[in-house]
Amino acid sequence: MNNIIDNKKIFEEIEKEIDISSGKISDILAKAKELKGIDYNDVLTLLKVKDRDLLQQIYKTAVWIKKEIYGNRLVLFAPLYISNLCNNECLYCAFRKANKDLIRKALSQDEIKEEVDVLLSQGHKRVLLVAGESYTHEGLPYIFKSIETVYSVKSDKGNIRRINVNIAPLSVEEFRELNKCNIGTYQLFQETYHEETYKKLHIKGPKSDYLYRLETMDRALEAGFKDVGTGVLFGLYDWRYEVLALLSHINHLEEKFGLGPHTISVPRIEPALGSDISYHPPWSVSDEDFKKIIAVLRIAVPYTGIILSTRENSSMRRDAFELGISQISAGSRTNPGGYRHELHSAEGEQFSLGDTRSMEEVIRDMVAHGYIPSFCTACYRLGRVGKDFMDLAKPGLIKSHCLPNALVTFSEYLYDFADSSLKEKGFNLIENMIEKDIEKQSIREKVRKMLGNIEEGQRDIYE
Repeated sequence: MNNIIDNKKIFEEIEKEIDISSGKISDILAKAKELKGIDYNDVLTLLKVKDRDLLQQIYKTAVWIKKEIYGNRLVLFAPLYISNLCNNECLYCAFRKANKDLIRKALSQDEIKEEVDVLLSQGHKRVLLVAGESYTHEGLPYIFKSIETVYSVKSDKGNIRRINVNIAPLSVEEFRELNKCNIGTYQLFQETYHEETYKKLHIKGPKSDYLYRLETMDRALEAGFKDVGTGVLFGLYDWRYEVLALLSHINHLEEKFGLGPHTISVPRIEPALGSDISYHPPWSVSDEDFKKIIAVLRIAVPYTGIILSTRENSSMRRDAFELGISQISAGSRTNPGGYRHELHSAEGEQFSLGDTRSMEEVIRDMVAHGYIPSFCTACYRLGRVGKDFMDLAKPGLIKSHCLPNALVTFSEYLYDFADSSLKEKGFNLIENMIEKDIEKQSIREKVRKMLGNIEEGQRDIYE
């Protein structure tokens, strides 16, 4: 296919003068509260807002939408890096092939089991399996075996219930094979949608083919995937352009397949071993602009999950939760084997972390600020994915499943992993949310019954 990103159009739109009056912004935000999203031109208008009072209106609307759809739930996951081998030369990444300072590692299946054991001991129930864009001599079957290995690990505290995957672009046939592995979302970042910048930053390897990467989600959906996840690495090019291009990509998928991405990731570039660009981003994104990005995306695509990684520090993550983030990683490591054998340097990591707190510390902070950590995997396991998920989400029906499942999975975590102090605070929060956020008495009774079953020792209860 041709490039679906109209560079000329986006540039012209960013530069042209448009109405960003208080009345215009109020009209857009009123439309946004209908929870049907806003169109491309409305997004362009919001991106141009600089007035502080108008920005606060945008933020308040994003907060309202976040609470209306997601409440105070945040889904937790951990990235599981199984390999940092790579055939590409991406100038912002420590994994790039020419980086001789990086300690290369591809985990064996036994080593993957050890990593999963550690994650289970921390309370994790879902992982994002990540590999550099090269595999061992086994090729793609290495990924298939690794997925099977992760699912096979059982402990007295449970097992991994959902695996999402972030690996190199595949052909349609390869995606069909991957789809047989019982995974959830296939995730891939375009990094930058600006083709000229893309080619300057990806100088060698398969990833240097801009259009092949851009077409990846088309191939995944053609192969039968129900959930895909996109993302931009902010800092490589003008963030306003990237947001508009991302929305152009989403519009293309919705027009062609009737389905946009299940998730959007919003990483900012962070220092990486052997990468000068990562220390001096070409288009550095300020904290205030980053908040605007998150808020505008939440307003634009209200039912799409927005993922924030531990690239950001704890303070920024806390601000972002309220503005629209719905999924976060916690206690992350970005080097293969990093959970079992923590490094004291960045010699095996893809990038440096801003939030280095443990899973438990992140959860304590979430509870202190009124957020429910959710370990729910029910929709994926019950087939509420793709269009079926959106058919429930857009009328607001999915909430009757999401909050109960979040409360029950969090109670499971509290019984199995929390000390007495966290248990007390956590169960108080659960009780408060049952009374405050669940309107129907029948659902309250169902939740209390499920919580009672967890207290009696049952696990992995969901509906």
